[in-house]
Amino acid sequence: METFFKYHGLGNDFVVIDRRATGVDIDADVARRWCDRHFGIGADGVLAVLPEPGVAGRMVVHNADGSVAEMCGNGLRCVAKYLAERDPSRPRELQVATGAGTLSCELGWADDRVEAISIAMGPARLQDTCLPTSAPHLKQPVAGVIGTAVSMGNPHFVLFDRPVADAARLGPALELDPTFPQRTNVEFVEPRAEGGLRVVVWERGVGLTLACGTGACASVAAWALDGRAPFDTWVPVELPGGLLAIRVAKDLSQVWLRGPAQFVFAGQAS
Repeated sequence: METFFKYHGLGNDFVVIDRRATGVDIDADVARRWCDRHFGIGADGVLAVLPEPGVAGRMVVHNADGSVAEMCGNGLRCVAKYLAERDPSRPRELQVATGAGTLSCELGWADDRVEAISIAMGPARLQDTCLPTSAPHLKQPVAGVIGTAVSMGNPHFVLFDRPVADAARLGPALELDPTFPQRTNVEFVEPRAEGGLRVVVWERGVGLTLACGTGACASVAAWALDGRAPFDTWVPVELPGGLLAIRVAKDLSQVWLRGPAQFVFAGQAS
């Protein structure tokens, strides 16, 4: 039996396991079994925390279907909260290694709890090995749908002019379109009446999800490039699970994400 910790970031929920002592990751079968909402613990993914020299740890993201994702913004906030609240020094900043590089997490404390986390997510890219190999275009067709391909270390296809209600209908085929060599996350984006964006994400390896941090980052980057959102300003992003704030540097060299993470419960699993 092994102790696990259940967390969520705006309803995007994860099983967190601490394997820093052994350095042994889980396999796809374990990820699928633990994520099963009827016969397992139930989660969108499993976050394995492994040892990494010079930083607090390395996060490996296992999706509910057993695949491994390069990065997860909501998941990283959960891991940062887990690590920080077990550190007696009460750090204000943590470095965590991910498949998208080592990322810096700034921690906002309230008494003995981390209430908010800001993450420097790295650059937004229009060309990357996980994106279509053609030259970048702000609007390009994939399976007859026009969108913008953006990498946040993982692939995203941001749709401007499709209603968010289309996510469940169009998301599955777009995720698997061979234009994206490693499949893709798909963002359905529309303006928010109160300012900012409303985003629904079909997440690669998961399906419809209540929140996606990298998807929110990719959406704001794409909208800013299209002149619909400001650069270098915190932009509110409403996801089904709640609000994130995203800021994109004008040269795309850095994207910042700010939002909460919540501990749910701990248990034992085999």
